[in-house]
Amino acid sequence: MQLEQRRKEEGALTSAPAAAAPFGYALFRVHGDAAAAPPQWGRVRRHRPLRPSPLGPAREGRSAPASRGAVSGPEAAGAGCAATLGRGLAMGPAGRGEAQRLLPAPQLVAAAREALGAGSRRRLAAARALQLAGEVLAVAAGLKPALLYDCGAAGPAELRRYVERLREAGLALCRLHLLGVAGEVLLLHPGRARRQLEAALRAHPAPFMDVAAARCSPALCGPAEAAAIRGHLEALLVHLVAAEEAANTPVSCSEVVATGWNLCTVFGVLLGYPAAYTFPVEEGGENCLALTPLRVFTAQASCPRIQGGLQVQICSFSIPESLCAELQEMLDAWREELRDDFCAQSDFVDLCISSEVVSLPAVAL
Repeated sequence: MQLEQRRKEEGALTSAPAAAAPFGYALFRVHGDAAAAPPQWGRVRRHRPLRPSPLGPAREGRSAPASRGAVSGPEAAGAGCAATLGRGLAMGPAGRGEAQRLLPAPQLVAAAREALGAGSRRRLAAARALQLAGEVLAVAAGLKPALLYDCGAAGPAELRRYVERLREAGLALCRLHLLGVAGEVLLLHPGRARRQLEAALRAHPAPFMDVAAARCSPALCGPAEAAAIRGHLEALLVHLVAAEEAANTPVSCSEVVATGWNLCTVFGVLLGYPAAYTFPVEEGGENCLALTPLRVFTAQASCPRIQGGLQVQICSFSIPESLCAELQEMLDAWREELRDDFCAQSDFVDLCISSEVVSLPAVAL
């Protein structure tokens, strides 16, 4: 009853669909109709049996001159070990004991507005502030390696202050790292981000999809192109290892020079996508994806600590349908790793992975 009364009093603090990764890394905005794929996986529900279930729409959280966006995912997916682990899978090993306390929504919203809204004419919406807190918690819980900040022009100093405010609000966060890249800022889980880079470096075939405008259709990168991308990832890995060794605060900061890097590719890897798009940087995002069937994968979970069950998007990415067979092993590994990470934490429940196929008249990266 107290929770219901609090929700009524807060009014504007209502949950909204989880925001997709910004700036082209969610990979496209839907301009046409989406054709849903048939269900393949199950859904993890606490105290409920596995069953296919529709997933609501995920929306893009950042506006920009270029078209970029997100899609809905009607195909549910999850972890098959729910039948044997029961509630342990829904909440993770730590969740089998006493539930963690509910985080105060007004304090989470105030933390975002006061730490990140300085100099901004528009006040950050309460729903977006709660989503941001949920995404930070997902990074800290190890469910995603990084979060690309997309709520305004705040830099590393403002984001560090924001994370400190979240700690004051009750989020028991692990050590995090803020990485500046070409004017963008990512919040990293150091160990998870390092693991993601290492996986991309040793993956075979190379998890990079060439979508250059000159191509008739997408294809996996050739050896020369893959070697160049791996060189950039190796440089980034060396930078992050050095930054982690030098860190002596709960939230460390560094900036890396990204000369010649395709940020769409590098950020795709850092954000946890099993495969990332790439194209010649000089083409400025031109690609061959128009009218190409794309399978969009979305993972989300519920956070009982925020508004009693805020839906938080963990990851959203797309793979050309024609490349899914070649990348199936990587997709399976991504699903299994997310399942294992989910079992090891206690802040989120009800993991749901969905996919659908869309064909769009234009795709902006």
